[in-house]
Amino acid sequence: MKYRNDLRNVAIIAHVDHGKTTLVDELLKQSHAVKERGQDKDRSMDSNAIEQERGITILAKNTAVEYNGTRINILDTPGHADFGGEVERIMKMVDGVILVVDAYEGTMPQTRFVLKKALEQGVTPIVVVNKIDKPSARPEFVVDEVLELFIELGAEDDQLDFPVIYASALNGSSSLSDDPADQEPTMNHVFDTIIDHIPAPVDNSDEPLQFQVSLLDYNDYVGRIGIGRVFRGTIRVGDQVSLMKLDGTFKNFRVTKLLGFLGFDRVEIQEAKAGDLIAVSGMEDIFVGETVTPADHQEALPILHIDEPTLQMTFLVNNSPFAGREGKFITARKIEERLMSELQTDVSLRIDSIGPDSWIVSGRGELHLSILIENMRREGYELQVSRPEVIEREIDGVKCEPFERVQIDTPEEYMGSVIESLGYRKAEMQDMINTGNGQVRIIFLAPARGLIGYTTEFLSMTRGYGILHHTFDQYLPMIQSQIGGRHHGALVSIDTGKATTYSIMSVEERGTVFVEPGTEVYEGMIVGENSRENDLTVNITKAKQMTNVRSATKDQTSVIKKPKKLTLEESLEFLNEDEYCEVTPESIRLRKQILNKNEREKAAKKKKKAE
Repeated sequence: MKYRNDLRNVAIIAHVDHGKTTLVDELLKQSHAVKERGQDKDRSMDSNAIEQERGITILAKNTAVEYNGTRINILDTPGHADFGGEVERIMKMVDGVILVVDAYEGTMPQTRFVLKKALEQGVTPIVVVNKIDKPSARPEFVVDEVLELFIELGAEDDQLDFPVIYASALNGSSSLSDDPADQEPTMNHVFDTIIDHIPAPVDNSDEPLQFQVSLLDYNDYVGRIGIGRVFRGTIRVGDQVSLMKLDGTFKNFRVTKLLGFLGFDRVEIQEAKAGDLIAVSGMEDIFVGETVTPADHQEALPILHIDEPTLQMTFLVNNSPFAGREGKFITARKIEERLMSELQTDVSLRIDSIGPDSWIVSGRGELHLSILIENMRREGYELQVSRPEVIEREIDGVKCEPFERVQIDTPEEYMGSVIESLGYRKAEMQDMINTGNGQVRIIFLAPARGLIGYTTEFLSMTRGYGILHHTFDQYLPMIQSQIGGRHHGALVSIDTGKATTYSIMSVEERGTVFVEPGTEVYEGMIVGENSRENDLTVNITKAKQMTNVRSATKDQTSVIKKPKKLTLEESLEFLNEDEYCEVTPESIRLRKQILNKNEREKAAKKKKKAE
């Protein structure tokens, strides 16, 4: 069997923030793939504004470097389980993976998630222990932990024999020794290990073509772009080919453009052979998992599995009293067009219209959906969204719900409160490890609906010292009881106007206020969190009566507490089932679905009767 020894295809996988993207940047820099462009900013692979702000990778990116006459195609993958659909498909495109693990944190929930996907595809692993320069680094312990994880996930014997490189991607150094003093200012150890250990692709370019789409991109000029691997044969510009659709039908078209990758650039190429990773444009309705073959030899590759959504929200046209003030795109038609365009590239997303002005949007998790909402508001859209809800499924006649694997790192003193709070949310403790320095790591299996809104409670409970990670585990029989939810009611404005310092002072003793003086509010808008369980209507626009009588306390200045500003994620977590989050380019407001107090009370009574 012939092999293409001048080519290697490798993906970089890791838990969030363990240094994948920094490592890819350093490999690009040291292979001189980006020098001539003068583009030397940090984490240049994360091109999206939200990716750069949050330091996370949302979309898989591909690039390529040349090293000693070998082309290495590198795919940088997301670490968040919410974008796991991307990781799974990328494993089909490569022959090996580089697993990046933090030299102090070791294996984390998403390390487990991405490694499981890689081992299932039977690819060859290399382990890079990153951040070796950290004073708290414990490389020996971490390598043992990685080996245990490989065994636990059922790795084959040859996969267990993985090479380990110790590196500091930030400093651009690496070595084969776990002693930080032995670090050398080069990434050649990584390049050499890739060439020595990752199998070269099979060269069967003289057989009939098979090219499968694993990722989608979209461009206003050429439409959909299918990115994938040539598994067999050769594809050339001008070829007449068949696109084997997922439903078994096929479409014929002519290849108008082929693109290869080098550094940050997509380079136009005339042909690609077995083993190459390329992008093909010119097919309007190409979709992930579809195969391109010659018209006279239609043989489709197995369809790629795409993770099903586990969480859904209702998106609605904004109908609040302030609707249309701040957004550029506010109509149902514009919102629907934007949601449909998201489907062009995001295959884990589902959108169902449930009325002229509302849609059910289903995704892989809170982060997946909140990033879509954040992108929309930055682009000038105005909309309302409901509280996130888990998607239930019937499996073998049993009603099931998604469960998540939760990993918590917390100081010992908060351990009791954490266990108690998760017990209340019907989580089951699986493991507890004392990691030293007064820190404990606890693993739980928890129903996903119990984790909606938990992050804020967890952070206040652990005074911000706790770290919480969770990732989808499996569907299990549904727990027949109320889980989680908000413990406190809302402070709801009874009036429309501007919030005043005077009225905020009188409301403060009732709970936590979300607005500052001068903020415009409307009747039914949520202006704070009540310290008790019930909702409370408050007048936050009342001004102090002016009299000509001198006050005894005149010289005392009014001081109010700083209001609690909620981020988009915190706002979504705060929502109850009778509330909406109003999202505009300038504001995030919380509101009751029924704005009028009397109508709200009538609806609540009706609901109680029906129950």
